[in-house]
Amino acid sequence: MPRASPRRRQVVSYNEDSDGATPKTIKKSKSAVTKAAINITGKRKLNSVTEREDSTHNKKQQRRPKAKANAEESAMKLADRTTISSLTKAMYIGAHVSAAGGVQNAVSNAVQIGANSFALFLKSQRKWDNPPISTEARDLFTSGCKEHNYSTAEHALPHGSYLVNLAQADESKAAQAYKSFVDDLERCEQLGIKLYNFHPGSTGGEARPAAIDRIAAQLNRSHKATQSVITVLENMAGAGNVIGSTWEDLRDIIALVEQKDRVGVCIDTCHAFAAGYDLRTPDAFKKTMKAFDETVGYKYLKAFHCLRAFHSVMNCDGFCNMPMILETPIEKKGPDGKTVEDKQVWADEIKLLESLIGMDPESDEFKQKEKELQAKGAAERNRIQDQVDKRSAKNAKKGSRAKKSGVKQRKNAHDSGEESD
Repeated sequence: MPRASPRRRQVVSYNEDSDGATPKTIKKSKSAVTKAAINITGKRKLNSVTEREDSTHNKKQQRRPKAKANAEESAMKLADRTTISSLTKAMYIGAHVSAAGGVQNAVSNAVQIGANSFALFLKSQRKWDNPPISTEARDLFTSGCKEHNYSTAEHALPHGSYLVNLAQADESKAAQAYKSFVDDLERCEQLGIKLYNFHPGSTGGEARPAAIDRIAAQLNRSHKATQSVITVLENMAGAGNVIGSTWEDLRDIIALVEQKDRVGVCIDTCHAFAAGYDLRTPDAFKKTMKAFDETVGYKYLKAFHCLRAFHSVMNCDGFCNMPMILETPIEKKGPDGKTVEDKQVWADEIKLLESLIGMDPESDEFKQKEKELQAKGAAERNRIQDQVDKRSAKNAKKGSRAKKSGVKQRKNAHDSGEESD
């Protein structure tokens, strides 16, 4: 790359990638007056400027076919949306769609797969600093939602950055996490979004009660800094330092939140299953949801993340009118060996979930679908079950070592005369 002339100045514009907006440095053309001055001082400099401008123009031209191809792909409808009035229950099923190129594109991507709700990232979830949402992107998002009858207040569910840990004990890191978190809440308010889903965080090895106190304190602070967004805690799969793998963790955080109408819960069915909360059979589903209601309370349930279709969730009256977001993996290997996304998976599963609404579980139709789904979801269930088994074995091994260590310590104390009989 030739070094820019000291007389040429640079400006930064932002082109959004699949994770949000990333800065791209471009060179600004000289004004007409400057070009005239160059023309007077020498033809060689004018040619140099012209060549640079031609090079920039050619690069833009080369990028256009790819951008056009992406736009055409997004415009391809994979499934028609089902009108809610045609369903026996108002279940708003969707998926976590891409916001590549700007938040407004999440709307068209949701329409493409026939979704009645959608999740999205409001900015890059891989970095701390992001440019603000542009006025154009904001207006296109809100107008797109109105055009396609999406309620931004009820059925758009942004997901928080994976970098943010509101339980962070380190003062500077906690400040960084809060800044990113409240920035997302402010973006929600700009777009008219009322629900914001996030992972509670990790203790980092610190005491759990203190970590939960810090999460609640950050939520209280963010609620005072914003107006109306409901911060929605997602239950987690992990044990150990991870907060949110039990209903009790969620209960304890909510108990410390001052504005109870500004906090809620999103149940991730995959995380719940991995944490030991079974939802597979009607009896297991009732038991798990009863435990949730008794520990946390149905009034705090705001959304669902679904792994695979199942009848009990689709026919629970308590889940009507809330966003139900598919997080089924859609990556696969293409003919060239590269990983690509198959959005048809989401389009098909949305229709499948909708078909289960009101279906008689004793009917031949349901039994056939159940058989097909059991076979289709076997690999994913086995993968998750393997994670659960490994975690259980690891915890059991830790417990065994701790027990042996305790016995050894007591024996040593006894041999040294420090322990009385």
